[in-house]
Amino acid sequence: MDNSTDPTAMNFILLGLFDYTKTHRVLFSLVFMTFIASLVGNILMILLIHTDPRLHTPMYFLLSQLSLMDLMLVSTIIPKMAANYLLKSKSISPAGCASQIFLLLTLGGGECFLLAAMSYDRYVAICHPLRYHVLMSHKLCSQLIAGSWLLGGIDGLMQASAALSFPYCHSREIDHFFCEAPSLMRLVCADTTVFEFFMYICCILMLLIPLSLIVVSYSLILAAVLRMHSAAARKKALTTCSSHLVVVGMFYATLMVIYMRPRSYHSVGHSKVVSAFYTIFTPVLNPLIYSVRNKDVKGAFRNWLGKTHAM
Repeated sequence: MDNSTDPTAMNFILLGLFDYTKTHRVLFSLVFMTFIASLVGNILMILLIHTDPRLHTPMYFLLSQLSLMDLMLVSTIIPKMAANYLLKSKSISPAGCASQIFLLLTLGGGECFLLAAMSYDRYVAICHPLRYHVLMSHKLCSQLIAGSWLLGGIDGLMQASAALSFPYCHSREIDHFFCEAPSLMRLVCADTTVFEFFMYICCILMLLIPLSLIVVSYSLILAAVLRMHSAAARKKALTTCSSHLVVVGMFYATLMVIYMRPRSYHSVGHSKVVSAFYTIFTPVLNPLIYSVRNKDVKGAFRNWLGKTHAM
């Protein structure tokens, strides 16, 4: 009997993150509540930015796109995982699997470049404040956002189409809670060396080029902060950048662990934990990180609450 099948002829099986023990039911409930909190937090952030005139600046426009990407990320993963768990069904169609891979890579790649654009925005605001509206115009901001989505989409389309073009073995069980290219490669009944090398190069380009731009921006920011004579000005500049640096650190650390380690170092259990942090917990943390120490966002939230109660 042939050891491979047409990749569109049979569904894949997602083994998932949880079983049906009492402990795992509690963990599933926590994950689902985190998902709801992520939806509320990111939708609220987008709503505040687009309704409050004080937040109509390039920095907050970029932040609204980050919230949109996080919103789409959790919506790509958690509803399918929750439906499979609650219905005790583990299957996902090849089309559904391809969609998850495409959206994950599009959003992940787009977020890499968006974070680089946000670091450039902070560089201009701190190092060239008098020329901010010239160097960071709304037109340039829109171009940076469009470029982030476009580059992420190209990467997602190439890798998703290539990953689903391989012949897969009869065992189509993916030991994960969503479809991702590295997990699919374990099921392929063919030599994947060339594709894995291509995937590795794509990851280097999508991760390290934006990260290099972020490092350069913050090196210039740090140099400018050290030249400031006012302690208050230094504190304000560092406070403005600290939220972004925390988000960058969490985001890049998890993606590098998932996509840039050699295959021989991949552990299924470890990959699930890291992927859960990236796809479930990071999207709920981002709105909190950007709002807790941000007077403008907190002020916009109070105004929104006031208008809601007045209605």
